[in-house]
Amino acid sequence: MTCWSDLAYDVLECITSFLPLTDHHRFSAVCKNWRLVAKQKRHPPATHLPWLVLGDESGTGKRKFYNLSEDRHYAIDIPELYGRYICGSSHGWLVGIDIKLTGILINPFTREFYELPPFPQYDIGNWKKRNPFKNVPIDYRDGPGEYTFERLQISVVHKVVLSHDPKERSDFTVMILAGEYWIPAFWKPGDSSWTVIRVLKKTFTDFIYSNEHEQFVFVTAYNEILALDFEPDPKLYEIDPRVWPTRPSVGNYIVDYSGDILIVERVQWFINNRHTKTKLFNVLRPDYEEEEMYHCSGIGEYALFLGRNDFIVIDPTKLILGCKCKTNSIYFTDLTDIFFNEVDSCNDLGIFNMGDKTFDTFYSPEIHHTFVGAPIWFTPNPW
Repeated sequence: MTCWSDLAYDVLECITSFLPLTDHHRFSAVCKNWRLVAKQKRHPPATHLPWLVLGDESGTGKRKFYNLSEDRHYAIDIPELYGRYICGSSHGWLVGIDIKLTGILINPFTREFYELPPFPQYDIGNWKKRNPFKNVPIDYRDGPGEYTFERLQISVVHKVVLSHDPKERSDFTVMILAGEYWIPAFWKPGDSSWTVIRVLKKTFTDFIYSNEHEQFVFVTAYNEILALDFEPDPKLYEIDPRVWPTRPSVGNYIVDYSGDILIVERVQWFINNRHTKTKLFNVLRPDYEEEEMYHCSGIGEYALFLGRNDFIVIDPTKLILGCKCKTNSIYFTDLTDIFFNEVDSCNDLGIFNMGDKTFDTFYSPEIHHTFVGAPIWFTPNPW
């Protein structure tokens, strides 16, 4: 009789291709041979649903995650993330900021990490000016005035996108939107500091890295699309067409949809003086030849996962067995309020169906967030 641990490598590899992430880890715990197969598995052919990163578990400091596929919470001990605010998710990596405003780029499953240099420094004395960065670094401990360290912790960085998975390419770039006016800045391994891209009269709301064009692409509150040219000096240039809404939107996202750039407008309304609620999503497709911006009726059989994470597009037909998600739908999480620099405590999360314009929920009632734990989509990348 053949021992389970002696099964052929290709057979075991085939088995792991059908396993969700949690079962993949259980598989790796069976024996030494199975663990070797699990560790070698880097690119599962099937697609997994993203998880939600939540706050610290009370009393333990463990980081809480919500597995959407299983409708289940996990508390994982990641000491590097104790007390850190998660401000970005990209390629299965997280960026966390602690109370001292130091940053770390980490893969929470492999525990690989990079210590990030000090973030672009606020000129705290002139917080409201258009470009609130100083050329000369300052010490945040000099006194933030009305802006407490906790508030600065969630205000320093609003969005993080990696050009590539650091495990795939060592020459990756970390791009962020920083400060009250969401100024772009980037860092590459080996750099001693962030490079701030000086921009006037632009309010960026989102950006992506386009693999097809091999460049970062940004969108503004007025649906202007700009691309970043690194050579000879980093600078942004506008890409037509553009559309001017009646009022600027702080909830515009940009998405790479099968090679096409889409803008997703998140329409919100105030439910009180400080908090908003999402009421609608509009999807726009720029046509560069016609120099027009067209409204899309839907996103076909796909699902978008939007929030402070790098955009995620899921094809439900390619999901691993047992995983399900709604098609032609947008799964969204809370925004950090651009005006008040704080996390919306109203739990503005849900699913928007592009077909009938209705909302649904994807989360269990016990999901909540803390000041250092606004929910953010995350694609586990343990391979």
